[in-house]
Amino acid sequence: MNDFIRERAKRDFEKARMQEFIDRITGIFNPQATELLSLDDVKEIIKPRGEKYLGIKTVEIDKIVGSEGRYLDFNKKFLPKHSITRNRWESIDSAHLKYKELPPVKLYEVGGVYFVRDGNHRISVAKSRDAKFIDAEVTSLNSHIEITPDMTINDIIKKVIEYEYKDFKKKTRLKEILPDVDIYFSTPGRYDELYEHILVHKYYINMDKDYEIPFEEALISWYKNVYKPIIDIIREEDILDMFPDRTEGDLYIWSVRHWDDLKRQYGQNYDLKDAVTKFAREHGSSGNKPLKKFFKTILSPFLAIKKFFTNQNK
Repeated sequence: MNDFIRERAKRDFEKARMQEFIDRITGIFNPQATELLSLDDVKEIIKPRGEKYLGIKTVEIDKIVGSEGRYLDFNKKFLPKHSITRNRWESIDSAHLKYKELPPVKLYEVGGVYFVRDGNHRISVAKSRDAKFIDAEVTSLNSHIEITPDMTINDIIKKVIEYEYKDFKKKTRLKEILPDVDIYFSTPGRYDELYEHILVHKYYINMDKDYEIPFEEALISWYKNVYKPIIDIIREEDILDMFPDRTEGDLYIWSVRHWDDLKRQYGQNYDLKDAVTKFAREHGSSGNKPLKKFFKTILSPFLAIKKFFTNQNK
């Protein structure tokens, strides 16, 4: 009986590994879609505020989308990515085959989905057996961002940026004061920095006044005298073309930082256009980067096949 269970567990693991390999090949042009999310990465993006212990709950397995520490060992379906996990995986599978009761897994809940604190192999085996639910000890991390099981890390980043932009527009009344202006970023956290720019600008123009100027006046002045001149240079010099997947807002932030550094080195009269173009020359992409990325994408399936069979023969 024990020999039969060991052989069955071995076959189950090999089946799971083969399915992971197939998923990796079929998802080669969108690898993020098959990746298990890292809890630390998600926390860094959404910055949860506090946590609350929820106790033992029955959780939908399909809503478990990431892991605290083992996100590199399994794919999005919790299929094992490495043969090194075999012994632990097969021991859990054997326990299931013997109808042994296992302790609840430990999960973090974030934005409506779950991340594993402890029990990655138990979840992997349960999913391979088409289980729909699992008992879990749950701690909830407070988040304003709702996450769905199909989201990649880039999807979460976009969701956070959308939330931050909505908050920025509400705080500044941007669309009421400057209805034709839209400012976008490719990374979270930039709208807080932009708001600080406006407040600093307000402080400086208020120094010459004997009254407190309204925020609306400061916003318009900042846009006309700081933001728009930099964006005009970026457009005139086609600088955005040198920064794939970035936005004019990104370049504005980077240009201001670079300009401030140059003014500290060479004096306050350092020319704005020279600062922006200097930044572009020093940090813009070179012509052969897209070509390298293309060849890496083409070769990836063959490298994955080689790696899989190398692991199988270990």
